[in-house]
Amino acid sequence: MTPSQREFLAIAIFALTYLLISGRRLKVLPLNRPAAALLGTVLMVTTGVLTPEQAYRAVDYDTLVLLLGMMLLSAYLFLAGFFDWAADWILRVAPTPQRLLLYLIIASGTLSALLVNDTVCLMLTPLVVTVMVRGRLPLPPYLLALAMSANLGSVATLVGNPQNMIIGRLSGLPFLQFSAALLPVAVAGLAIQYLVLRLGFHRLLKNATLHRPAGPAPPLDRRLLGLATGGLALVFAGFLAGLNLAWTALAGGALVMVLARRDTHEVLKLVDWHLLVFFAALFVVVEALNGTGLPDQIYGPLRGLFGDTVTAQAWNLAWFSALGSNVFSNVPFVLVAGKWIPQFADPALMWQVMALATTFAGNLTILGSVANLIVVESARGHCEVGFWDYARFGIPITFLTTAVGLALLLALH
Repeated sequence: MTPSQREFLAIAIFALTYLLISGRRLKVLPLNRPAAALLGTVLMVTTGVLTPEQAYRAVDYDTLVLLLGMMLLSAYLFLAGFFDWAADWILRVAPTPQRLLLYLIIASGTLSALLVNDTVCLMLTPLVVTVMVRGRLPLPPYLLALAMSANLGSVATLVGNPQNMIIGRLSGLPFLQFSAALLPVAVAGLAIQYLVLRLGFHRLLKNATLHRPAGPAPPLDRRLLGLATGGLALVFAGFLAGLNLAWTALAGGALVMVLARRDTHEVLKLVDWHLLVFFAALFVVVEALNGTGLPDQIYGPLRGLFGDTVTAQAWNLAWFSALGSNVFSNVPFVLVAGKWIPQFADPALMWQVMALATTFAGNLTILGSVANLIVVESARGHCEVGFWDYARFGIPITFLTTAVGLALLLALH
């Protein structure tokens, strides 16, 4: 096979893979995202674009290990009854439906900064639905609050969402430096989200009546909760100390696993193995594309559009990243466009800009992030959230949070 034939095959397989990942399932190939990425990986190897050894080397195992470690900690929090207890507690202490909306946004945003946002949505959505049905409250404002705040809050740390984990790996930015820059941005974004949802659902929330739970609070395994929160605290202490993110997280998960004395089968069932397979396969597909030199060829003509000053590059990269994340999905976009960041005037700042824009862009539409789909699909039996039902709030929230967040990031830089 000639080099030109290999490049053509790599680009064709990449295009097919991303068509399957970005769009809905096709009747001809009814594959979900992990299966589509896995198909792309197999095609890259079987057609000779990559050797098996090159495919193995393409996988970023640090990112997979980091995801696994955070998922294990989330699983133990779930088994301890923490998420169920927290949702019930919020319903009991909230004085009004409007204040309940605020408390849910704070809780979802905070948990997503500490854990992976997709996992938080997976754990919280059934509980939020149960709480709202029990409290006889309208579901749409609270479902949107859960999904959007999970995206917004996750920007605050390198372990808040998958694309931040990849950015942390590619950039080498210290955990504390990243959070110091983006925590104020996350707080501002959550405040904007609350104001937009509060105004948008003003009449619905004003006419709602909050019915508090009458029975006892959900059971809480205090011993397991103590172990899980202690493990999480140790993990974040390791992050702040500059230890390896991946192995620190996995060590924390393994420590809790040893001390918990629970059947590990039920814990491992709560790990999102589909997401891990998706990432592993995606690394291979993107590495094959990078081998063609196409990303560098695309960046060449675009380079002038980003500008020469740091401020111009930041704003242009933000909007370009937001657009790319909604066209290609945020994780694939970061894997491809991340190669360009070292060529910018201030690479450290641009990594933070990319994290901000690709994360906040997930709120644009219902298809913008996996967290959105998890919330909507999990609540489908109780409430139907249509594309426009989401977008009429997602569009203004995305534009406002991105603009204000970037202005704040540049002001504090």
